[in-house]
Amino acid sequence: MNFNVFTIAGLTMLLFFSGTSPEKKAIDKRPNILLICADDLGWSDIGCYGSEVSTPNLDKLAASGIRFRQFHNTSKCHPSRACLLTGLYAQQNGYFKDFDKPLVNAITLGEYLKSAGYITLWSGKHHGAENPKTRGFDHYYGLRDGACNYFNPGLQRAGEDKPAQKKQVRYWCIEDKEYAPYTPEEKDFYTTDYFTKYALKWLDEYQTNDTPFFLYLAYNAPHDPLMAWPEDIAKYKGKYNAGYGPVRKARYEKQKKNGLIDARYRLSGPTYKSWDSLTPKQQAEEARKMEVYAAMIDRMDRNIGYVLDKLKKQGKLDNTLIIFLSDNGASGEVVTLDESHGPIGSMTNWTSLGEDWANVGNTPFRYFKNYSYEGGTASPLIISWKNKLKNPNRLSDHTGHIIDIMATFVDVADAPYPGEYKGKPVLPYEGTSLLPVILGEKTTREKPIFWEWQRGQAARTGKWKLVRQGLDSPWSLFDMEADPSETRDLASSNPDIVNRMEQSFREWKTRVSIVKESKKKKNGEE
Repeated sequence: MNFNVFTIAGLTMLLFFSGTSPEKKAIDKRPNILLICADDLGWSDIGCYGSEVSTPNLDKLAASGIRFRQFHNTSKCHPSRACLLTGLYAQQNGYFKDFDKPLVNAITLGEYLKSAGYITLWSGKHHGAENPKTRGFDHYYGLRDGACNYFNPGLQRAGEDKPAQKKQVRYWCIEDKEYAPYTPEEKDFYTTDYFTKYALKWLDEYQTNDTPFFLYLAYNAPHDPLMAWPEDIAKYKGKYNAGYGPVRKARYEKQKKNGLIDARYRLSGPTYKSWDSLTPKQQAEEARKMEVYAAMIDRMDRNIGYVLDKLKKQGKLDNTLIIFLSDNGASGEVVTLDESHGPIGSMTNWTSLGEDWANVGNTPFRYFKNYSYEGGTASPLIISWKNKLKNPNRLSDHTGHIIDIMATFVDVADAPYPGEYKGKPVLPYEGTSLLPVILGEKTTREKPIFWEWQRGQAARTGKWKLVRQGLDSPWSLFDMEADPSETRDLASSNPDIVNRMEQSFREWKTRVSIVKESKKKKNGEE
């Protein structure tokens, strides 16, 4: 799909690679691209999706852009991030179960956009085996691993307590150099802040460069461990003392009031424990968890604001395509370390959110991370692009998947997508472009989408979603137009649809299962 706004792209590319002097080179009017990915963020965890957490910068992006109600990830960090990077299903790029080998059969967003003439920048989490500098990025700073201590990912520093660590070695990269472990010297180190710090430095470096940039800002917040600055935690003191139910109900009511959802979105049955069944000590601990979790999201939003302010000052904001999403639903995974001590939120205490608050985080959906139901796979998606986006502050029911990001960027960059790269074959990307949605065109997804992670499997064709959790479990069937929160199973009354979609799922699985997985790591290890 080639739009007139990009017709100069071919000329620009020719001049760029032929060494034409800057004075004679055509001005490249293609947009800059800012891709922001949160980690383990629930569907309702930001303000414009129903949360009580302060996220004014994301809310402002939503007001100037589009909020998607039917966008999805894979329900797990590393396959989602691999799908995002390549436009392929994780079964095709080698990240279906493991993340200890190079991505295969694919080019990355960095490789594609670099070949299209973009400056390529990545700050934040990778969750993969390769330094992004080797996969098409001009600059990289961040965590090449799955999770880490926010205040100190490495070894104990002089004058400080030992940082809580789930694993002793976490891989970190700064440009070409890899650290295992990485122990920052800076005492003000906090991953969210430093990911942003490097992004801002690069934006300054290329401020006068007319070449468009791609900045991938991949935060690890609010993934566990729950850690935040004390002043951020203090903002939410007492806010969660009423417990799970009132917070979930308030989010649901806010979602209805601000128009995010309508009567079709019934509130699914709660899976959290009764707050009154907890002891006062347990209630205080649970409230503290959520205070820290909220503080982490709050801090991430402020850092996003710093990047937006920088782009505005540089005069680049209006011609920047901005995409914000999450790699899976809020997480019910729990890590318990015997050596954790000190208050929840501090460097010495590794604490997880847990299933009860995760159920709240994914309001109004069922379940959480690792499930193929909406609570695991539904992602908040905000897209803003002031120069081109039609009818801002709107909602979209377009059915999307994280594999669609590559297809969208190919449309935007308007450069050929290769059949091979550096002598190795490249599979065609699987997604469909979101550009028509951005431009205000009516769209219907023609291609089905599929999910498979651990015991979860699902398929979506048109309004129908087939899903199960447990490989020997019966399939459930939901009409996602009438029941987007999956509260009424229609499988028994629609056996033909179930059989047809199950066959489609099996054919998809056969087609994409082309990579033999390593057995060195346990499934889902982070």
